[in-house]
Amino acid sequence: MIEFHLDEGARGFLVGAQAGEVHQLTLSERIELIRHVRNITSGRAELVVGASSRDEKAGLAIAELATESDCDGVLIEVPARPHEQDHQSLALVKAFDSIGMPLLMIQDLDWVGSGLSVELIGELFDSVRSFRSLKVEVTPAGPKYSAVRNITKGRLHLCGGWASQQMIEGLDRGVSVFMPTAMTRLFVQVMNSYRNGDREQATKCFHLLLPVLAFTRQHLDISIQFHKRLFHKRGVFSTSKVRKHSVPYDNFHQQYGDELIAYLDRIEAEAFG
Repeated sequence: MIEFHLDEGARGFLVGAQAGEVHQLTLSERIELIRHVRNITSGRAELVVGASSRDEKAGLAIAELATESDCDGVLIEVPARPHEQDHQSLALVKAFDSIGMPLLMIQDLDWVGSGLSVELIGELFDSVRSFRSLKVEVTPAGPKYSAVRNITKGRLHLCGGWASQQMIEGLDRGVSVFMPTAMTRLFVQVMNSYRNGDREQATKCFHLLLPVLAFTRQHLDISIQFHKRLFHKRGVFSTSKVRKHSVPYDNFHQQYGDELIAYLDRIEAEAFG
């Protein structure tokens, strides 16, 4: 899987994330995964390790391993809390910062709301040495990107993930990196065109991705199950099984998902030969 994405132009990886079924993995599996991916990516791509865990001690152990393994950064999810509980968020982030990692990326994740307050993000940026990157995954993401850029005066590195269906808007608002799970060659083409000043071509290429994004972004479980099938059909995985899901991938999903996989095969063949 890593080699597949490297061949398609990926510049970095986030390992141990929501789309990677991270909470279904044991601690030993997560440690093995980190070591294996670090061996592959060393000198070839950046590696940010997802250390979010329902057990803070386990998360800190993962962050320590990432730091000892010379990974480029660590990601942790900071839950959105009422304003009067901001001290808990500060304590959590400072506990991870104390490990001495080179970069701490905070995942601002809220499936139905606006996530962390902009004021708290600003306070964390000013008071935590390693916090220099934010992965915004809230609803809506666009205004949050702009508000965070304003409060940090454009100094905080912004990433997009779940909101990649608004990629062009995100780039316009100053997002630096997107973590899209799949379709890497097409996403790279969008990024390269945009960074070369050809926004029109970037938009044209991005529009090719929208049917797949519209389908997969309806629910995380649908996204995971679709992508497992996509990479199984492309020979990357030996099975399309998933560990656990709350939303079943029924016959209608299967039919339309297979049509989208055929669509991807066709447009990638046309774009890249």
